[in-house]
Order: sequence, then structure tokens, then C-alpha cells
Amino acid sequence: MKWAVVFVLLSASASLAADLSPSAEKGRALLAANCSRCHAIGLTGESPHDEAPPFREVMKIYGAKSLEEALAEGLVTGHPDMPEFVFAPEDVAAIESYLLTLEGTP
Repeated sequence: MKWAVVFVLLSASASLAADLSPSAEKGRALLAANCSRCHAIGLTGESPHDEAPPFREVMKIYGAKSLEEALAEGLVTGHPDMPEFVFAPEDVAAIESYLLTLEGTP
């Protein structure tokens, strides 16, 4: 039974990835590499870190477009667990492209 659930989740994830533009897929990969240790980065799932909100929830508050400058200049928070991230302009565009999919705006 447990393997069936894992298969369904992996299938859903693969299906989402297949529907992403190349830019959005690059953004998803960047978030998976840099952020998924603490944040849920997909349309479903809980964040591994209790105090790190899922990105789909962050998009409801801020929206992808409003994070563009912060991603380029250095994303910093007031808590010590989160490292500072600075992304190159092409990476910011890719991340924004992926985050828009979480808002329902591919």
C-alpha cells in the first residue's frame, strides 16, 4: 500500500514536470536544489521544516512577480535557519516562471 502512494505522488510530480516550460523546469530544479530541504516547492505536500511555509502558500501572500527583486539582490529572512540566496538574472526569471505555475499562471 505504501509503495502505491509513493508511485502516485511520483507520477503526479512527473506529470507536473512534463507540463512545465523549459524555463519553469529550470526554476523548479533550482528551488529543489536550494530550497526544498526546508520548503515544500510543489502544488502539494508539507514543508520538511515546521516553520518554512510551502511556496504555494507564499505565492498567495506575495506573488511571484513581487519576489523578483529580492531573488536578484539577496533573499534574507530574520531567522537564523535560512541561508542567504542570490540568484543570477536568468535564474531569477526561471524561478519566477516556476513560481507562477504555483499561482496557477503558467
